[in-house]
Amino acid sequence: MNKVFNYIRVSSKEQNEGRQQQAMQEFNEVNNIVNAIELIDKASGTNTDRPNLQMLLKVVGEEDLVVIKSIDRLSRNYKEVMELWNTITDKGADIVVIDMPMLDTRQHKDLLGDFISNLILQVLSYVAQQETDFRKQRQLEGIAIAKEQGKHLGRPKADYPNNFETEYKAWKEGQQTAKATMDNLQLKRTTFYKLVKQYELTNDFANNTNKEVKDIKDYNLQEIKLLVANRKRVFEELGADKNSILYKQYIEALERLKELEG
Repeated sequence: MNKVFNYIRVSSKEQNEGRQQQAMQEFNEVNNIVNAIELIDKASGTNTDRPNLQMLLKVVGEEDLVVIKSIDRLSRNYKEVMELWNTITDKGADIVVIDMPMLDTRQHKDLLGDFISNLILQVLSYVAQQETDFRKQRQLEGIAIAKEQGKHLGRPKADYPNNFETEYKAWKEGQQTAKATMDNLQLKRTTFYKLVKQYELTNDFANNTNKEVKDIKDYNLQEIKLLVANRKRVFEELGADKNSILYKQYIEALERLKELEG
């Protein structure tokens, strides 16, 4: 046996790879393996575009050993699992799946052993993909139900600090830097600019609404289309209280558009 690769994959940067590392360490100790090469990818298992996996496929060779904790660490896609498995073994390397001792190409070199291993591999690969498909389906169903119930999806909108307008004006008038404004408001950069965008969209909307809606019947088709599109964008980004005056004015503009197009 030449090189030993301990391949580890977690789905995101927030997930901990410690459980897989512990399993690898125990495997290496039991098998008297030293200097194993640890490769960690923090990426989804639904595709193979992972830097360390791609490097593994390039450098693995004859009599090397690839160790994974479970088959879904290679991929959660049935077809990709089979392709990756064959790519590695075709290079003369062996594969061990710690959680499934039967999937150890070092132990089953005869025809019956190969048949059993391939059968188990296909079943486990299929199960991994089914779990991914079911999870996606549950997510879509959950989103659909939430929309039907009128629930807000995504992050909650940030609240303005009490002194936001004063600090915002001082910043816009060049009296202080953006950094100083963030410090005074005790806001992180991302939250600050999100509130700025929210504030400017709201005020732009409010400052122009009265005049535009008052003279709404004087607008031509192209102008009313632009007006409605702008209002729609504002409400999609900021949300809309359907009892507010602004929203009612938006509906009036929308009805006017329908009249012109009719």
